[in-house]
Amino acid sequence: MPTDSKAGARFQQLVEIMARLRAPGGCPWDREQTFDSIKPYTLEETYEVLDAIDRRDWAELAEELGDFLLQAVFYAQMAGEQGLFSIEDSLDAINAKLVRRHPHVFGEETAETAGDVKRIWGKVKAAEKAAKSDEPPTLLGSVPRALPALVEAQQITSRAAVVGFDWQNADQVIEKLDEELAEFAEARRGADHDELEDELGDLLFVLVNLARFVKVDPEQALRRANAKFRQRFGYIERRLAERGKKLQESNIEEMEALWQEAKG
Repeated sequence: MPTDSKAGARFQQLVEIMARLRAPGGCPWDREQTFDSIKPYTLEETYEVLDAIDRRDWAELAEELGDFLLQAVFYAQMAGEQGLFSIEDSLDAINAKLVRRHPHVFGEETAETAGDVKRIWGKVKAAEKAAKSDEPPTLLGSVPRALPALVEAQQITSRAAVVGFDWQNADQVIEKLDEELAEFAEARRGADHDELEDELGDLLFVLVNLARFVKVDPEQALRRANAKFRQRFGYIERRLAERGKKLQESNIEEMEALWQEAKG
């Protein structure tokens, strides 16, 4: 298996730089950070990686992945200072996990399709969960509750589908979507905000399942829709500026006409 010793050396350099920044006489800002204070930056860097991928900006992605790696090294450095664990422990854990969860590559299992791999992965994860807990393992227990709601919906419905708790086809999901739309419309006629929130949640949940059936990542689909809206709305703003107008000086009819123009 080919290896790149340069990558290892550069990763070690990153670890050493981070340790220097946190050491006495290092950077005052880095030294005062905690696990909790760094969390927002981790989320921000994650979305910047996704944005670079969406834009197919590979030079930007290379830089953003460096920022992303820094987050892991930052957490590990703080953990090491408190005697909790080291970056070496994290690397050992992921290396062992990748080998353990790919018995079709490193062991005796056989997988011919991506579906086979997902089933093997799920089985190994369930065994890992059982080994860590004295409580009886549950199918959805290993899905973190702290995930963003869209990702959590994807994961829990995919897990349920593995054991057959699922619709048979996308048409059935669309029928359920129509049903949930009707229930949402009914909830709108009432005054109960909690009920309205529940029905909207059900509607979004079914949409996530529809995305799963048609093999579309709902997060990516929404990001594309967001990008499309930005582009078209930007067109409206530019065209209005050419007419000597600001957005606030226009009206919905004019903006809608420009929206249709942007679509064309």
